[in-house]
Amino acid sequence: MARRPRNSRAWRFVLSGVRRDQETRAPALPAGEETRGYDSDGQHSNSDSEVELLHLPASIPSAVPVTGESYCSCDSQKDMYCSSLYAFHQIKSCQCGEEDDYFDWVWDDGSKSTATVLSCDNRKVSFHMEYSCGTAAIRGTKMLTEGQHFWEIKMTSPVYGTDMMVGIGTSDVNLDKYRHTFCSLLGKDAESWGLSYTGLLQHKGDKSSFSSRFGQGSIIGVHLDTWHGVLTFYKNRKCIGIAATQLRNKKLFPMVCSTAAKSSMKVIRSCCCRTSLQYLCCARIRQLLPDNVDSLEALPLPPGLKQVLSNKLGWVLQMGINPSRQRKSDGMASTSCGSDSDSSCPTEPEDCQRKRCRRI
Repeated sequence: MARRPRNSRAWRFVLSGVRRDQETRAPALPAGEETRGYDSDGQHSNSDSEVELLHLPASIPSAVPVTGESYCSCDSQKDMYCSSLYAFHQIKSCQCGEEDDYFDWVWDDGSKSTATVLSCDNRKVSFHMEYSCGTAAIRGTKMLTEGQHFWEIKMTSPVYGTDMMVGIGTSDVNLDKYRHTFCSLLGKDAESWGLSYTGLLQHKGDKSSFSSRFGQGSIIGVHLDTWHGVLTFYKNRKCIGIAATQLRNKKLFPMVCSTAAKSSMKVIRSCCCRTSLQYLCCARIRQLLPDNVDSLEALPLPPGLKQVLSNKLGWVLQMGINPSRQRKSDGMASTSCGSDSDSSCPTEPEDCQRKRCRRI
């Protein structure tokens, strides 16, 4: 039995350290791996972490969840701040924005990291149920090839930690590669593109400022136009900009990843349509109408046609998408539509618009 220190203050310090270790419930690691500890927020840290922190910018991700970026103004989303991190995980998420009952794809139970659990008919994914020791990721069941693809991911848990991301990637992305490493997985290589909750856009390991942060209750929309090869992001159903171009003829999947313990995301919409004249007309109508006008209600359409358009192309007509200036780069665009309160956003690059006219 260990000898009790003579100094009572030192003894209390030892006991407090034991209690902290028990609260984090850190498991024994496989033989051959270096000894690793666990932070008080349930996330793993290794011996290199302290050195790396010295070189990180001042705006490094925090263990305090992001607040004030919710889609709605429900009571459960208003006052989320608490001194204890674990109190955040007891907050119930609302159902605002979850009107769809048909989904073109859900999360793939066969293409995910080991630290993920699916629920709600495979639409909700939970990461690191007990503690986090790295990065977990998952992809959708459907390959996004031809046509127009739009989906929305709702942050149903506190958003914090090294990174929580929404994006796309090819089947070559190894979802379990960084299960013992905290990183921004989506966009770390040339096979994926990811938007971080910190507002940074990443591809090929290069990060650029793209939007403001998003937190619990935020709805992140993603539009992949495979005809023009354009990827666009939305936040709380307002466009925040074109993230990438030159994505034509690529075999892509929707993806999300998280390093945060007890975090979760939910697919609340996933739909696709052909790049038809009907789609192009609806997109153009949305461009011409003011952002604060409901296109379906403003247009003098017969009830039957209005219902058909609502079911098939409601996401096109209801999103604020007006033309704006943009700049492009090799496969990645850091195009912002101004502030997040400004919902104007380009739907097609100018060169793509010219191609469209020639084809029509």
